[in-house]
Amino acid sequence: MKEKKKVLIGQFMTESNANIPEKNEITSYDITFGEELIDKMQVRDVFERHDIDIIPSIYAVSGASGVIKEHTFNYIESCLLNSIKQHFHEIDGIYLMLHGASEVEGIGSGEHHIMKEIRKLVGDYLPIAVACDPHGNLCREYVESITMIRSYREAPHTDAVETWKRVANTLCELLENRQNIHSVYRKLPLILGGEQSVSADEPVKSINAYMDRLEKDPRILSCSWHVGYIRHDSEVDGCGVVVVPATEKDQPYAESAADELAKYVWDKRHEFHYTGLTAEPEEALRMALDRKEKPVVITDSGDNTTSGATGWNTYILRQFLNVQHLNKRVLFASICDPKTLDQLDRLQVGAVTHIALGTEYDELSKSVDLDVAVISKGDVVRPLDVVKPLEGEDKNSCAVFGKCVVVRLKDSGIDVIVSNDRESYFHQMQFDFAGIHDWTDYDIVVVKQGYIFPELKEKAAFYVMSLTDGATPQNTATIPFKRIMRPMYPIDNI
Repeated sequence: MKEKKKVLIGQFMTESNANIPEKNEITSYDITFGEELIDKMQVRDVFERHDIDIIPSIYAVSGASGVIKEHTFNYIESCLLNSIKQHFHEIDGIYLMLHGASEVEGIGSGEHHIMKEIRKLVGDYLPIAVACDPHGNLCREYVESITMIRSYREAPHTDAVETWKRVANTLCELLENRQNIHSVYRKLPLILGGEQSVSADEPVKSINAYMDRLEKDPRILSCSWHVGYIRHDSEVDGCGVVVVPATEKDQPYAESAADELAKYVWDKRHEFHYTGLTAEPEEALRMALDRKEKPVVITDSGDNTTSGATGWNTYILRQFLNVQHLNKRVLFASICDPKTLDQLDRLQVGAVTHIALGTEYDELSKSVDLDVAVISKGDVVRPLDVVKPLEGEDKNSCAVFGKCVVVRLKDSGIDVIVSNDRESYFHQMQFDFAGIHDWTDYDIVVVKQGYIFPELKEKAAFYVMSLTDGATPQNTATIPFKRIMRPMYPIDNI
């Protein structure tokens, strides 16, 4: 009887924003092992279809947050490496989900360190497949140590689960027909923020179409364009492209295809722009107030929690409080203030109290004295599948990250979701868990995002990105990078 093949799987995902004071400790992570890990990675069906046994290692996800403490990273990495050591005699391949945007104190990129250590253990030829986020940073050594790496196409990442399964399936097929191949990398002297590279807009739409055509070539296994991550300063920051050959004899063709793809992206460097309407904060406020249709969505781009910001900023709230005779119903979803959340969580719905909302970390998070009534209490959640239009409070279809309380400001049409977690609100399910069952009832909704997410965009009568200050500034050319490759467009005039 033919012996079944075995694949070791694991996941490590962090976007490390160095502009926030919080560092990632072990308590910052959702860490699981065993069967729960396999369920969370959502690729069990792929390996079962190929009759391949799964060996789980570690699942460690903190999302967009801070720089990682070295001892925390060492624990996560050691769990993965120890699993490989324990099962080295039986594994036929390794499948990993690695974001690409981590930064570890004293080490640098966590993903790059992990891959270097894995290759020390398994040698140059054991097949390793990596599914990743396009908002991650690459380098040649990292990419060439991976047999096959592919990122999501869509931003926002509506194709994440599809990509995870695609990469897992490709690895299974490679195990049936082993090839001495490695991924090909080309770095570009181009640095972009995620808000300038939304997939529904040009030039990303054309870049994705180019890669889709390239992947139909039987000599190419996959290809990716990696936007990169700009929220920490690193020598590996910047855009890059990856092409994976189908066989060893296709390696020269993949090298040529990578050159052509890199040139295609580079030639479009002047076309990258903010998607949708953007405006300075005062102008964004005026636009929202002037609209007669509803709902209007304002994205607080400088406090974009999907890119690691804290969600603490009260700047736009203070803008609205200064509006004379406000005749709009406004919802803030949300403002993160754990201390105030603890105060509110002790109260019953209907209670009236006084709060000082804001962490007072800096001028942007300055506290505001408010008289409020508690109108609902709930959980801070993130849907497991951002594509499905789920509604209601089904905890099997989401991850719970904290608590929230919705308050209504006295003598005002303003409601605020106060939370103890930085989750961004982009899905009806999240509003349902907060106790707001139709966010479109509001005239204006303010969310902690950069580019607007699909469900909000679909239902909004009008939306604008407010170019606020904060941990996620949008003007890439003004960010004081010290360690990046130079010259780099658009910081330098190439």
